[in-house]
Amino acid sequence: MFPPDHALNVRIDALPVHSNSAEFVASIGVGVSLHPDFGSGEWPPGSGSPIGIPYAVVDAGQPGVEVTFDYDDESDPGPYPIPANPPIEGGPDSDGDRHILLVDRDACVLYELFAAYPNGDGSWHAGSGAVFDLSSYDLRPNGWTSADAAGLPILPILVRYDEVASGEIRHAIRFTAARTQRAYVWPARHYASTLTDPALPPMGQRFRLKSSFDLSGFSPPIQVILRAMQRYGLILADNGSNWYLSGAPDPRWDNPMLRELRQLTGSDFEAVDASILQRAADSGQIRDFTPRLVSIHPGTATLDLGLTGLLPGALHTLQSRGADPDSPWEDADPWTPDDYAGQRQIPVPPNPARMFRAVR
Repeated sequence: MFPPDHALNVRIDALPVHSNSAEFVASIGVGVSLHPDFGSGEWPPGSGSPIGIPYAVVDAGQPGVEVTFDYDDESDPGPYPIPANPPIEGGPDSDGDRHILLVDRDACVLYELFAAYPNGDGSWHAGSGAVFDLSSYDLRPNGWTSADAAGLPILPILVRYDEVASGEIRHAIRFTAARTQRAYVWPARHYASTLTDPALPPMGQRFRLKSSFDLSGFSPPIQVILRAMQRYGLILADNGSNWYLSGAPDPRWDNPMLRELRQLTGSDFEAVDASILQRAADSGQIRDFTPRLVSIHPGTATLDLGLTGLLPGALHTLQSRGADPDSPWEDADPWTPDDYAGQRQIPVPPNPARMFRAVR
């Protein structure tokens, strides 16, 4: 969901540690265990409450319904394509956050509601609502909430079973903390706190599992989640229990296996300074990190790839051409993000006047 160079979809394992990392981690809990707040079945048993934040996929044929909002000045107007008996966080009888997440697969649009309750006439009322074009980089208006406290989308940053089964998660993962700062950092757009202590993390703060953490003793599906936390990290999206990791419920989850995640504590994480990625305040697209020519010798050029290796997805290719803008681009060297190593030597034609670019 969202383009591959969206802030939520890029790797952060090469970014610097935040100067307040120790304070942020301490405020959430150095010795507090990570908690997977998702799984299979219901909790409590028989309650009708799924374990996690559920979602539904609809199509263009799903009729829209009217929704009114408590925070209507920060909510996107309807209609929202809510089906009959939609999955609701906590179940239909809950009094918690009651998120409803809906993906229109035909329009590639995400609809999310917070504190959603049905009315007797078929309409709904919610605390807030947000609509996201999943092909766009647009963020919420500055200062606006969404269906989440940080003003971020929820579904694109949940742990989902199919991703884990595929062997790779390629996005940041949502988590919560009990005490947050009255501030937010890109790409978040909203805070939900009165506390100004700089030792508290702001909404949108990124964390990652330390690269030194040994994954080898964990079950393979858990290693997929841990590897994503090293590469793409966690993003603070709401107030809640400390180090609670968000995911979608699925009957295929192995709950005892998920409990392996509780072996991790806050001491295994570090906060990351992701500000270098920001292209524009109102866009989720990261900066364009163009390869820089370090040196060139007959037949070989040395390039600094900068942060181009953060871009996930398919094979990337370095291309070069002569200084003449009309000359064609020529494939110089393919690489994948996993191969990123800072600088790379590539073969080029024996012409010292070369230009370079990276494409995917």
